[in-house]
Amino acid sequence: MKKNGYKFKAYLYLVSILAITLWGISYIWTDKLIHLDIPVFYFVFVRILLAGVCLLLLNIATGQMQRIHRKDLPKFLLLALFEPFVYFLAESYGIKLTGSPTLSSMVIATIPIFSVAAGFLFFRERINLVNMIGILMAIGGICLVVMSRGKVGPNFIWGIILLLIAVISEVGHASVTKSLSGNYSSQVIVMYQFLIGSVYLLPLFITKGLENFEPRYLEPEVWTPVICLAILCSSLAFSLWVNTIKHLGVARSSIFAALIPVASALSSWALGYEFLTMRQWSGVLVSAIGVILSQYCMKQQK
Repeated sequence: MKKNGYKFKAYLYLVSILAITLWGISYIWTDKLIHLDIPVFYFVFVRILLAGVCLLLLNIATGQMQRIHRKDLPKFLLLALFEPFVYFLAESYGIKLTGSPTLSSMVIATIPIFSVAAGFLFFRERINLVNMIGILMAIGGICLVVMSRGKVGPNFIWGIILLLIAVISEVGHASVTKSLSGNYSSQVIVMYQFLIGSVYLLPLFITKGLENFEPRYLEPEVWTPVICLAILCSSLAFSLWVNTIKHLGVARSSIFAALIPVASALSSWALGYEFLTMRQWSGVLVSAIGVILSQYCMKQQK
């Protein structure tokens, strides 16, 4: 399949949308675990470790296992620090402290603004005027979809700060992934990312996650969303996402990440959790147009 052909682009956009859809649904599963009063350090560690082990077994079975080159070890250590360690903890606690997954997803939707700067500064990725208009339209459409007046908790400001930290860590994650994607397959990158990340999380899991351990932590009501988060939203979605970053770049791939709250709202509507108004449906349309414009490449004269 030619990388510059329409079929390849269609495939790339399809897997990108699939990854974003899975991450959109992940908000529902994460919110469910928080409402069940499951410690963040418990379910984040189990999710990351399970995802890493599954990818390890998959890479061994398919013969895609690769060793980390010594020169790339610092990059992998930094990659795992950005995500899953910082991102998942900051995002999960951000949702918990703000008391609103909707408002939390609004903050996460600012990823393109930071990613455009990172792509331009570190990888010299060109962003034209049409791309910028598309990004602004996508963010505006997201505002129409997820803006709502809900109650906020007393720790709302701290929650917003944590979510901004998650956004910055995601930009760092995408930048490091871009530099590694030329030498390693997507499944290998994500596998090491999660396995190293689980080592970072292990002390917090032992000291905080198991501090007040209860037998209900092992019940199907808890493990069902954890397994879904690990297999679908971590192993599968992240493997697909590495290809998106590799071929679209840091800035353009981030616009798909900005659609996570839209995917979350649509998933909530489809599963009967939330009813979308006409204003929200309008936002979905505006965001979709923004995504198309953000991918538009102007012909450049030699």
